[in-house]
Amino acid sequence: MTTSPEKLPTLSGSVPPVREWARTFAIGICMGSADAVPGVSGGTIALIAGIYGRLIAMINALTPTRIVTFLKALTPLDGGFDFRGALHIFDEVDGWFGLALVAGVGLAVVLITRAVSILADEAPALLFGFFFGLIAVSAVILLREISFDSMFQLVAGFVGFSIAFLLAGPVEFLETHALLIVFLAGAVAVSAMILPGISGSLLLIILGQYKFMSDTLSRFIDALLSPVTGGSSATLVTDATVVVTFIAGGFVGLFTVSRVVRRALDRNRPATMTFLVALVVGALRAPIVVTREETAAGFTDEVLFAFTAAAVAGSLFLLALNWFAVDLDLDTV
Repeated sequence: MTTSPEKLPTLSGSVPPVREWARTFAIGICMGSADAVPGVSGGTIALIAGIYGRLIAMINALTPTRIVTFLKALTPLDGGFDFRGALHIFDEVDGWFGLALVAGVGLAVVLITRAVSILADEAPALLFGFFFGLIAVSAVILLREISFDSMFQLVAGFVGFSIAFLLAGPVEFLETHALLIVFLAGAVAVSAMILPGISGSLLLIILGQYKFMSDTLSRFIDALLSPVTGGSSATLVTDATVVVTFIAGGFVGLFTVSRVVRRALDRNRPATMTFLVALVVGALRAPIVVTREETAAGFTDEVLFAFTAAAVAGSLFLLALNWFAVDLDLDTV
């Protein structure tokens, strides 16, 4: 069904007020900051901010057909440019909301990954100890939502834990950081961003891509800014290829992995949630393995103390965040 030209939106009538943009952008920064660290979920932030339903509706509205129609409307194909028709589709998918949200998430991810890249080199025990605390408390919080009522649910939990525990250790094919691995990591991580309690960066840690992607994104940003900062741009093409591949994987993941997870939740919520929570529990191995690899002397008394202190700090931080989300009902997700 086509919309008559007189009913098509205009740009002035489509663009939301600056105050609404700023609020959505700020929520995006909070979501991006949460998803950039393992154990904290951007989906939980969306629930706290009251935009989770709108976010899911926007993602469901983003169909391949709408995207193709939107792009055609902005090209000379099919009778020429149709800016107002493209704007109509943009409004149908809540595009201005998505644009402001993605901008906030993107800025936060760039800033957080820069900090992570530095800390991973300078203080790995503190960084990954903090992550361990975040993941541990996240697992405890999520486990409170689970009741084991069937053998199938127990099997799902065992499978989820086993997958995460095995992948969290040294896995040779993941350590190659091949573009196919990066693409799949992007698809899985971005899909997890919309699930309350499951962090996209946590899945990157399980897949052994978290530090690699943090370092790559930091170098990519440095290379882009090199004309201004005077830095090196030698790795620009290589790093750009990795970043674009990851983003492409995330884009595909929104149409595939995220929808599969949503359908699994609709079909058998207890077993699906058990599987997802078991992933979090199994992932507790990852920060320990990474710390041992990044610390030349291994787990000395000094490293163990720093790791433990940071884990306590991470636990307290997430407990404080959970206190604000105490009234959230994940059964409504």
